[in-house]
Amino acid sequence: MSTQPEQLRDRTKAFALRVIRLFRSLPFKPDAQVLGKQLLRCGTSVAANYRAVCRARSKAEFIARIGIVVEEADEAVLWLELLAESGIIAHGKTEDLLAEARELTAIFTASQRTARGAA
Repeated sequence: MSTQPEQLRDRTKAFALRVIRLFRSLPFKPDAQVLGKQLLRCGTSVAANYRAVCRARSKAEFIARIGIVVEEADEAVLWLELLAESGIIAHGKTEDLLAEARELTAIFTASQRTARGAA
């Protein structure tokens, strides 16, 4: 049975892969590419920075790094909303990914609050 950090590591990696696939499906128009690249950066950053969280050497480093993960996940929410609300892609194409971004944001925000309370 895998531990929660391993499950979240797998989940953030799966999120990053889904973001990559969505980016590849975007129309090759300037607005779509600009918003898509922003999403690509922050969506893959969630996974990369969560791996750094798992290697944190101190409580302070954990709190700082988890804060970056929260910011990147929340930023992914924004770019997904903009892609859908601007009409670049259909809402249906972003619903599941948007729900996952919001859920990851909530999970990591709760972890950050817990860590701050225990610091």
